[in-house]
Amino acid sequence: MAQSVLGRLLKCSLNSAARPAYAHNLFGTQLQRRALSLGVVPAKPILVRNHAAPILACNRRNTTDAPKKPASPEILSKLFPQTAANVDEETEKERKRKEEEEAKENEKAFKRMKVGFAVFAGAGGALLVWSIYEFGKPEVDADGNVIEDEFIKLPAVEQYLKRMWKSMHYYQKMIQEPSREKLLPDPLKPPYIQPPYTLVLEMKDVLVHPDWTYQTGWRFKKRPGVDVFLQECAKHFEIVVFTAEQGMTVFPILDALDPNGYIMYRLVRDATHFIDGHHVKNLDNLNRDLRKVIVVDWDPNSTKMHPDNTFNIARWMGNDDDSQLFDLISFLKTIATTDVEDVRDVLHYYRQFDDPIMKFRENQQKLMEQMQERERMDQAKSKPIVKNWSRNFLGR
Repeated sequence: MAQSVLGRLLKCSLNSAARPAYAHNLFGTQLQRRALSLGVVPAKPILVRNHAAPILACNRRNTTDAPKKPASPEILSKLFPQTAANVDEETEKERKRKEEEEAKENEKAFKRMKVGFAVFAGAGGALLVWSIYEFGKPEVDADGNVIEDEFIKLPAVEQYLKRMWKSMHYYQKMIQEPSREKLLPDPLKPPYIQPPYTLVLEMKDVLVHPDWTYQTGWRFKKRPGVDVFLQECAKHFEIVVFTAEQGMTVFPILDALDPNGYIMYRLVRDATHFIDGHHVKNLDNLNRDLRKVIVVDWDPNSTKMHPDNTFNIARWMGNDDDSQLFDLISFLKTIATTDVEDVRDVLHYYRQFDDPIMKFRENQQKLMEQMQERERMDQAKSKPIVKNWSRNFLGR
């Protein structure tokens, strides 16, 4: 009955299209109230206005022409709650699947890590056992008989451990200390001539400089004046090259640098002390009188055990206009020709200056001026007295 009443009301509304607008609005409002009172709710709101048919057609055309956008799962779950459970179940399944895959991958990585640690520990243990056996076993003679030492009466395990510790200490001493107690042989005996002074030179950045270019690669550049320097110094000094470089690098360079053999001895890295990260030249092992030893170097750390025997010069960086070696020739020849008893007194004086070569030039200039002044005074005193009296007497 309610549906038949609603149908009659809708039919009446359609037949009244020619009524005024306010009548249609009023009728539409009454129609909605009547439908609500009967308990019938239409699917769409009823629009009752003039020219209803064209407006509805237009709205229908706009609705069909608009592009349809895919609704996201969140919007669908809000509009249609009955589908929210399915969406949540799929998301939860995907999340659980990823968590299971990550857990399996982490478990595999942990197993690999445990295997790696086990292999590392096994290799370390095997190496330790081998080291104890190899470095802790007693020495034997040519016939294979065991040579008794201070550990022979101890228990076997203690014997091997103490011998290994002694061997490790020996190798550490080999690395940190010079390979021999006397770095140079004893001074020459007559009739051979032993130079009175020993000149110890650093090779790198004193005689040569490492240089690299695209055309030549690595090479060692000879310092200007090095040939004259070696030739002049060899007349008064026993020349020794003492450097922290490896022998396989030093020997070919010195062979090419000194074809005449002015350099008498060559000392390399195995002759140095390793102290606080520096290779130090210990002159106590040089087997020479330190009162007659002069070290020419640019690095104070390399001779920090004997600073009073060191004449520090500026580091040569490969420039072609360098002339320090010529000034150094004058300095060394001055020491040699004046028969200095203890060179450490002279070197100690020059060690207080930042540029000892420049200070030596100034002292040489002052000495030259003093000698010229003394020469003029001597010439003035050497004039004959009779000649001066005759000039005064004759009024000249």
